[in-house]
Amino acid sequence: MLGSLSDLDLRLIRVFLAIVDAGGISTAQSILNVGQSTISTQLATLETRLGFRLCERGRSGFRLTAKGERFTELARHLVGAVEDFSVQARNMDRRLVGSLRIGIIGHTPFSENIRISQAIARFRQRDEAVRLDIRVCSPGEQEERLLSGTLDIAMGYFWHRIPSLQFTPLFIERQVAYCGRDHPLFPLAGQVTQAEAWEYDWGWRTYPLPQSIFPTSPKSITATADNMEALAMLVLSGHHLAFLPQHFSKSYEEQGLMAPLNMQALRYDVTFHAVTRQRQNLGDIPKAFLEDLASVHLSAVPEILS
Repeated sequence: MLGSLSDLDLRLIRVFLAIVDAGGISTAQSILNVGQSTISTQLATLETRLGFRLCERGRSGFRLTAKGERFTELARHLVGAVEDFSVQARNMDRRLVGSLRIGIIGHTPFSENIRISQAIARFRQRDEAVRLDIRVCSPGEQEERLLSGTLDIAMGYFWHRIPSLQFTPLFIERQVAYCGRDHPLFPLAGQVTQAEAWEYDWGWRTYPLPQSIFPTSPKSITATADNMEALAMLVLSGHHLAFLPQHFSKSYEEQGLMAPLNMQALRYDVTFHAVTRQRQNLGDIPKAFLEDLASVHLSAVPEILS
């Protein structure tokens, strides 16, 4: 069984993670730049050191064992911690040293992506040696990661107001109900009433919408999705209606592939927030980035898209 950790163990663990990421030993060869037999030997050595089998491999393909799945998660935490330690040790003279983990939702408006990029540029001008880890994930996953401590800052729209988290408004996004070109309501697009729209099949978010937007709800929600691309596919199928960000749907509208049902009756607005743990629990790195994020939004008062 693995006792104290050695440099060899770390190398073997990195090889194992490369195999997992590649989906097998043969496909990991080009990544590791060594032969298949060498990789197999290194993997077997690690399993011997651990005292259990990490994966099944052979003609039936590559598959992690139950212990292998648990070990993979632990190994990723270990390698990340080692890399953070190395960065901090090399940059002890810097003011900000470590990592910053940011979560964003997909398809943020272009203008806001520019502002986030500007905030990163400002942050990089600081006396820092920080590794950025930016992940695209759903609002629910962002909340979970913030609470578990695997995210420092999340940016998106959130309906819950968890007391242990702090919410800072960034901008407002308009969501509009759309139908696809092959949907029965397409010829009536622009004049569809809420009551008419509610009679058809809808694609819905897996995370909740703001409360009390509409007095009633669709009668038939036959599909769910947690991202915009999936909802757009449902709309384009001609069988589902769905709410999509207006900026995201613009290109589809211009191609005549979808149209808004009713810009006045079937729309709602959501406020994007930067979310963190309570400020007193934040480190210097997240605080510094929030300052830079605030500075690029200071002169840009959020406006509801017309």
